[in-house]
Amino acid sequence: MTYLVTGGAGFIGSHLVDTLLRRGEQVVCVDNFTDYYDPARKRRNLAWASAQPGFTLAEADIRDAAALAAIFAAHKPRRVAHLAGMPGPRPSIANPALYEQVNVAGTVHLLELARRHAVESFLLASTSSVYGRTDKLPFEETDPTDRPLSPYAATKKAAEVLAYTFHSLYGTPTSVVRFFTVYGPRGRPDMTPSLFVAKMVRGEPFVLFENGVKLFRDYTYVDDIVAGVIAALDRPQPYEIFNLGNAQPVEMRHFVDLLQQITGLEARIEACPLPATEPPITFANTAKAGRMLGFASRINVEEGLSRFWAWYRAEGLADGGSH
Repeated sequence: MTYLVTGGAGFIGSHLVDTLLRRGEQVVCVDNFTDYYDPARKRRNLAWASAQPGFTLAEADIRDAAALAAIFAAHKPRRVAHLAGMPGPRPSIANPALYEQVNVAGTVHLLELARRHAVESFLLASTSSVYGRTDKLPFEETDPTDRPLSPYAATKKAAEVLAYTFHSLYGTPTSVVRFFTVYGPRGRPDMTPSLFVAKMVRGEPFVLFENGVKLFRDYTYVDDIVAGVIAALDRPQPYEIFNLGNAQPVEMRHFVDLLQQITGLEARIEACPLPATEPPITFANTAKAGRMLGFASRINVEEGLSRFWAWYRAEGLADGGSH
């Protein structure tokens, strides 16, 4: 079976690529190695995959419809995991047009090619950010998602709606998976664990919104996310949305305390007000994914952060390596 993974050199994408290769699949990784963070890190993410006979790297930008068309024509993927996109609520405020071009227009290119090639399973990576600020807990897939707090969240919601439209018009089997605060080895340097630990290694202060009190995030280990993605790819749906989360929100102050315990480093905190882009809590109801995909989160945050710190040290980042 040939799988196409967009954003396959990134954090979640590279773990997905490795897992599919280990079970003997043919994998086409599409990535443009954007400089949002150091492209060399993404190439290291693919070090093992690149040595496997079932792996193909196709360097292309998802905004380039012609390049994508050539990749589909050459490799004829049967299942598509669309993980590529511009990430992050706060950075999207500075450049909303770029987020629209990549996350919306780029997604349309993939949907059109999936339709044209009659793929048997199309998966769209979305985000818990689409839920915005809500008092209803935990977040369920049927909750309103029409009040996003950032251009990033708005573009991901737009991509979800477009995916439904393509399914409605052409019958493309589609699963939308909403990720909840993914962390683990290969995590991007702008994501919370890497960001905090890099500052702790250097003895520098870092911002913790509201001092981490009454601020909760549903931290989900990357291996659990990948297992959910593969389960969705392997069980094609007409059109369904699934929350993929740990379903056990962690208070941010406790998260920082855990980092201090695991690393043995001191956290120097600068408390700041919560910005308008950030909800006070994310909390996944994963019952639907459990029922339909057999999804269950298995790695708790203590174990997950220990694994992250082991990877961080192995990469030489704890010794002043490139962040």
